[in-house]
Amino acid sequence: MLTQRNRRKWLTIILFLLPSSIGLLVFSVIPIVYSLVISFTDWNGLNPWNLAAGTPDFLGFGNFREILAGEEFWRVLKNTMYYIVLYIPLILVASVLAAVLLNHTYKAIGLYRVVFFIPVLTSWVAAALIWKWLLSDDYGPVNAILGFVGIDGPAWLQDRTWAMPGIVFASIWKDMGFFALIMLGGLQGINPTYYEAANIDGASFWSRFTRITLPLLSPMLFFVLVICIINSFQLFPQVMIMTQDAGPYGSTQVMVERIYKYAFKYYKMGYASSFSWILFVIIFVFTIVQMKLQRKWVHYDS
Repeated sequence: MLTQRNRRKWLTIILFLLPSSIGLLVFSVIPIVYSLVISFTDWNGLNPWNLAAGTPDFLGFGNFREILAGEEFWRVLKNTMYYIVLYIPLILVASVLAAVLLNHTYKAIGLYRVVFFIPVLTSWVAAALIWKWLLSDDYGPVNAILGFVGIDGPAWLQDRTWAMPGIVFASIWKDMGFFALIMLGGLQGINPTYYEAANIDGASFWSRFTRITLPLLSPMLFFVLVICIINSFQLFPQVMIMTQDAGPYGSTQVMVERIYKYAFKYYKMGYASSFSWILFVIIFVFTIVQMKLQRKWVHYDS
């Protein structure tokens, strides 16, 4: 039996948790469950629910079977994986290099760190519009610079080969400051005695970097890798703003872009919800695999 003091204690805890719990329930749990329910229907998002009249129709796993059996899903998944293959190595390398550069006591180092972080504070709408201008084949500065050195730049966002790389460049510019800040925290958490011992042994910069910095930075690398892959599967604003109708020949069609189109352009809410749950399963599987594989390469300094 709970004593009166314990009851008051639990009542206080519940009262403090209640506002956030209600918000979590109303804005997260209920919509998630509701989306799962409508994923088994053909609801268009407009007609009212009238189960007595048989609307919407319950299709069971019909939407899921149609998505997985169709050519579009696999093309969209291929485009998303292409983005991930380009983006992940480049953002990891760029973030580590930026963190190494910022992990020094330069003059005005605080200003440099702020400059690197400014793109993170920029909204994706503004950033995508900037990069759409930069990569314009008619008046974009990128092609102008390439032309100055004798290179005929491509029509970036109108070319099926270069549209996705253009989006990758924009994403790296936007995200690098955030992940570099995480890496910088990891670098500053490394015990300096390791480097002192390596210097006494005459180790080169590259040896110190590969044998001390990278292994001890692996927990941060793992964290950034997980976040980057989750964010990559949810690629959306830069595709919608920088390319029209998902790029030339659908070359920038990605998962969330398809979900948005089916839900709010074609009014196939049930189909879009099924797409969302398939995306959830894919992200979940990738995350579990990464959690399993971390034991092989992530080193924690104990």
